[in-house]
Amino acid sequence: MIPFTYERATSPAGAAAAAAKPGAKLIAGGTNLLDLMKLQIETPTHLVDISRLPLDQITETAGGGLRIGALVRNSDLAADPRIRSRYAVLSRALLAGASAQLRNKATTGGNLLQRTRCSYFYDTTKPCNKRQPGSGCAALAGLNRNNAVLGGSDHCIATNPSDMAVAMRVLDAEIEVIDGIGRTRRIPVAEFHRLPGWTPEIETSLKRGEMITAVTLPPPPPGVQLYRKVRDRASYAFALVSVAAIVELRDGRIRSARLAFGGLGTRPWRHEAAEARLAGAAPGAASYEAAAGVLLAEARGHGGNDFKIPLARRTLLAVLGQATIA
Repeated sequence: MIPFTYERATSPAGAAAAAAKPGAKLIAGGTNLLDLMKLQIETPTHLVDISRLPLDQITETAGGGLRIGALVRNSDLAADPRIRSRYAVLSRALLAGASAQLRNKATTGGNLLQRTRCSYFYDTTKPCNKRQPGSGCAALAGLNRNNAVLGGSDHCIATNPSDMAVAMRVLDAEIEVIDGIGRTRRIPVAEFHRLPGWTPEIETSLKRGEMITAVTLPPPPPGVQLYRKVRDRASYAFALVSVAAIVELRDGRIRSARLAFGGLGTRPWRHEAAEARLAGAAPGAASYEAAAGVLLAEARGHGGNDFKIPLARRTLLAVLGQATIA
């Protein structure tokens, strides 16, 4: 780890201003950043500690939703009675992530900003456009079992690793940010994570000098909420495929469906056309297969991850089957 200086922020705007300086990085729980610093993938020269800022509360909004401070710990968010009863998909996604020890440190804002777990991103002896722009993508023809089949480009096929972000995506959350002079804005979660395209090193729509202060959830949508994660082992593993689903039935038909996916895409993946295919349909394998066909029509495997396409189909069918008999 290279030498760095340290300061403790006293206000959100002050933290954002400090983080805008060259070589500076924000740190809260540190569950991702410290690992990257040890491997010299991230090499900040100055750390701005935001862990003492008053951003660790969950509050009701006037519209019937919840506002989650950026420093709310993953374990506290998953255990909050309002989250468990009204946003069960989020609680389940959080509990499926990492380990209890990490959830006790990891924060809401940090979870949204965690970087990919692609093995080539972590291996500084191999080319990676996300780590070193222009160097190439070793995963395209290498060990790509955990990489994306949706949303990739010739420059990057790394998946977004967050379980929480998949649930936030299905819930249509908004992300609140502040800059160094106190200006605030809201970013729909659908616009927060970027596709890699030609610039995979640019992972989010945050501007330099902006900091996440909160995530706002709208009122809970009607329907059964489920989260299923398929992985190599029962805990402490990233998703091969995960599905966050909210399905509402009425008069024996599917009135609405929301579907978001992890492990498949280069960002938390949602496919509105697949959802539309289910709206008004009768529950059953034919409807579920049709939605899966729409979802996976543009999926592209790269050898080692080809299995994700049929696995995603089977996982989606199982989740929809569960949701429509719950």
